[in-house]
Amino acid sequence: MNLSRLLAARAEANNPLRVGVIGAGKFGSMFLSQAYRTRGMQVMAVADLDVERARTALAGVHWPAEQYAAKSFEEARKTGGCHVTRDAMAMLAADGLDVVVDATGSPSAGIRHALEAFRHGKHMVMVNVEADVLAGPLLARKAREAGVVYSLAYGDQPALIAEQVDWARACGLEVVAAGKGTRYQPRFHQSTPATVWDHYGISAADAQSGNLNPQMFNSFLDGTKSGIEMAAVANACGLNPPKNGLMFPAVGFNAFAQKLIPSADGGLLEGRGMVEVVASEDRDGEPLSDDLRWGVYVVFDGDTDYVKECFRQYGVITDVGGRYAALWRPYHLIGLELGISVASVGLRNEPTGCSEAFRGDVVACAKFDMKAGQQLDGEGGYTVWGKLMPAADSLKMGGLPIGLAHGVRLKRNIAQGELIGWGDVDFNADDPTVRFRREMERVFAA
Repeated sequence: MNLSRLLAARAEANNPLRVGVIGAGKFGSMFLSQAYRTRGMQVMAVADLDVERARTALAGVHWPAEQYAAKSFEEARKTGGCHVTRDAMAMLAADGLDVVVDATGSPSAGIRHALEAFRHGKHMVMVNVEADVLAGPLLARKAREAGVVYSLAYGDQPALIAEQVDWARACGLEVVAAGKGTRYQPRFHQSTPATVWDHYGISAADAQSGNLNPQMFNSFLDGTKSGIEMAAVANACGLNPPKNGLMFPAVGFNAFAQKLIPSADGGLLEGRGMVEVVASEDRDGEPLSDDLRWGVYVVFDGDTDYVKECFRQYGVITDVGGRYAALWRPYHLIGLELGISVASVGLRNEPTGCSEAFRGDVVACAKFDMKAGQQLDGEGGYTVWGKLMPAADSLKMGGLPIGLAHGVRLKRNIAQGELIGWGDVDFNADDPTVRFRREMERVFAA
């Protein structure tokens, strides 16, 4: 709990923690707004394919123009300024950088950037959870081999859940369930970029004027993003995905200890040590009075009479038997909190969550009946959504990961709700991202 003190010491020594950011979108911009105000931390470089967008983002989060006027990485390092570039690979090779943040959202780009960062001895904070779920366990292994740290991004829900899981285990409490909240209805699995704004109650004109990305927003709505985030949590925390995918039960936080426990004990879960996402509204669309739409939770087991008595004495909400209890956080601050990861990785060599095993995977699932020859358009699109499943089951069926379910064509007819496998599509086996994912499958299948 002393990251601010460690950063202050770096500031006093005139040796700031130097950071490079790839991707100046919403998450990256939120981090940039706070990094400039954090003593002992210097954003030395920002890389974005659209340099003007990056400069506009910096101005929009109140950076003075002279702070990002450095003409080179070396000038930025020497002056304490920031160099804006479109060349992420050059940034990764630059001298002086300690930590790199990938906030691109592209699985292929994230894997490429991580491997290059490791090659140059730089730590990686992977905001890009799509890349982590596609190949995070192997990326983490490559990072360890290179002697650097690979980390999930604090502020995003998977890292916050990992923190809660770690807290419970460090207290000697068994974790029974962990996860997040979201808005959910079964029909959302068929949502497309053409219908997404109707579900959110946003007009198409307002979405366009606000430069909102319908495919990205649709990923949150159609269940894909929830599956991706829970796969990241399962892989980082050693928890289990449900065998038949997320249930999205409508459970408010006052009932977590009663409902998010094994069915054998009166709850809804198939077992112990599970990930699950709770819906913020009933199936009829009525919002829960105690919903956790924006937050995260952990349920744990106080399995002795003494602990149960402590729960009772201190007013802890439990199940009927007094054994299970829960803690939750009502919201998360996204990129505004990312500095926690950067500081933890750069100053302590400790990740804020990191894939330890391949336990959860997210496989492409058909939104509608599709014909052979139809092209898939990936996460948040018109054709598929991503379904969470145990990685062992994904490997057994040869599941096509949602992160690679775009730009490929079907080889056969697929029915609505059917999982899609590698054998169902034409894909380029020589594509570097495909090769890396297939390598991970071989390594962790053993």
